[in-house]
Amino acid sequence: MVTSSQGSERRARHASFRRSRHRTDEHVEDFSRGFDSLGELALSGVQVSARATDLATGRVLFSVDDHVVMPTASIGKVLLLVEVASRLGGASAEAFTVLDRAPRDAVGDSGIWQHLQTPSLPMSDLAAMVGATSDNLATNVLIRHIGLEAVRSRTEALGLTRTALLDLVRDHRGPDDAPQLSIGSAKELTWLFASLARGEIVSPEVSQRVVGWLSLNSDLSMVASAFGLDPLAHRTPDHGLLLMNKTGTDGGVRSEVGVLRGPRAGVAYAVSMYFADTQLASRLAVLDGMRRVGADLLEYVH
Repeated sequence: MVTSSQGSERRARHASFRRSRHRTDEHVEDFSRGFDSLGELALSGVQVSARATDLATGRVLFSVDDHVVMPTASIGKVLLLVEVASRLGGASAEAFTVLDRAPRDAVGDSGIWQHLQTPSLPMSDLAAMVGATSDNLATNVLIRHIGLEAVRSRTEALGLTRTALLDLVRDHRGPDDAPQLSIGSAKELTWLFASLARGEIVSPEVSQRVVGWLSLNSDLSMVASAFGLDPLAHRTPDHGLLLMNKTGTDGGVRSEVGVLRGPRAGVAYAVSMYFADTQLASRLAVLDGMRRVGADLLEYVH
């Protein structure tokens, strides 16, 4: 049961969502649909964190608890991709490394490699599979080869303190395992994706390689469901829209980070939801809320 003080806090937060509207001399940037939806979700007990910034100016378009560290499921795999990309450039011999899958890497859920016959693939192909289908088996093989410590060091070097890849992908998490695959704050994640889009993460070459992998992502079920793009083919502009994004899905977790460019503007965005996934209606409400945020972003860039 929700206490009256908790209810008052949620109502106050909902009111602040409704007041959050930004104006410029040229036009009104109206994110009311997304804010109203996020406010209703917060009132129902969903933990919400979100942020969007203009890609060209860095100006904050809206934010909701963007400093809060949230579980982000597979979004932490982007940090792994950054480290992989940094090792594939130049004269590094790792660019030609072929990795074998092993029984200890086995894991279910997302990804295609578990359904294929080939036991070995080059590092770059595994990274592409992570970008395209958030491939869990490919993720575990890459982590085993590179090491979580190297990913943590890279994360720290980027200046990220509230965002991390914590563990391997596991079918079941025991008491000795990290409670989440990854965590992150919307503020740091929007900075990371905006910096990737501008070619500022490690080097332009590394950033471009990561962006290329992320542009393959076939999951447009959350915020990006509002953009009207082909989930299987959106690497080139479509009606003036160009997207790169990464999603994270787990029990009670829905999270998405991305960069959307349009004819009028570009945005970096992050939306994370943490909720009691006990009924289908609860999950559908979260997804609908994320889509409404996406509709506001689409209106801003298009």
